[in-house]
Amino acid sequence: MPFPKKVKIVEVGPRDGLQNEKQIVPLATKVELVDRLSKAGLSVVEAGSFVSPKWVPQMADSDKVMQQIHRLEDVSYPVLTPNMKGFEAAMAIGAKEVAIFGAASESFSQKNINCSIEESLARFEPIMEAAKENNVRVRGYVSCVVGCPYEGAIDPEKVAEVAARLYNMGCYEISLGDTVGVGTPEKVKDMITAVVQDVPVGKLAGHFHDTYGQALANIYAALELGVHVIDSSVAGLGGCPYAKGASGNVATEDVVYMLNGLGIETGVDLVKLCEAGRFISQSLGRVPASKVSLALSAQ
Repeated sequence: MPFPKKVKIVEVGPRDGLQNEKQIVPLATKVELVDRLSKAGLSVVEAGSFVSPKWVPQMADSDKVMQQIHRLEDVSYPVLTPNMKGFEAAMAIGAKEVAIFGAASESFSQKNINCSIEESLARFEPIMEAAKENNVRVRGYVSCVVGCPYEGAIDPEKVAEVAARLYNMGCYEISLGDTVGVGTPEKVKDMITAVVQDVPVGKLAGHFHDTYGQALANIYAALELGVHVIDSSVAGLGGCPYAKGASGNVATEDVVYMLNGLGIETGVDLVKLCEAGRFISQSLGRVPASKVSLALSAQ
């Protein structure tokens, strides 16, 4: 299969990237980060999460972030809403797109959201109903699609089953997340091949962590199978909570550089993107975890 001509990048840095940061990032910094990313040409910038501040203190001001960002007309600003309380809070600040989270691993589901996979899917049904009534799009995430920190390797059929449930529930797009970054290209291909039996490839996104340095290779494998939506995080924000010192999300700068080299259109300005990455890295007191950003700044 030829590569897609165009890839949509879903920027998850302001949410998935920052949520594990120990130091609380100032509201003004979060707002500026989202604005810089949307001005860099990214069409989707995940802006926050309406979860309990007790569990994720970093996301406690997501309502204020959404109120203060300069929303561009052609940019989507999804927020994570794991339950109805979160969904109602997102509606109160005018969110047009929300995201829900499932897992392909029973152990991960129990430890991460304190319920079984089946129970988590049942919890999402009222959100899906309310989203339809409010004309809000819902994106579905599936965690641990290749491996799990508790169970090890995950059966591709299990991933297909959870992805299909979310798709049939009404999610317009299903993001397949290698949460611990243990995937390698052939394993990723096996997993996607199983999922596309139940969900059209055009409705899938790849979300690869770079814990073992495999994220770009895994993205390449996904592109070869026709996946044309990729999640990534500016400056590689987001450590992996299961592997000490390990990197988390793949850096958006590195993804854009690779896609540019393949002649695949993204609509993203790499220079502005690198500037946004350096801005947030400086705010956090470190250098970007993006090889492309470091190489370009050394020139």
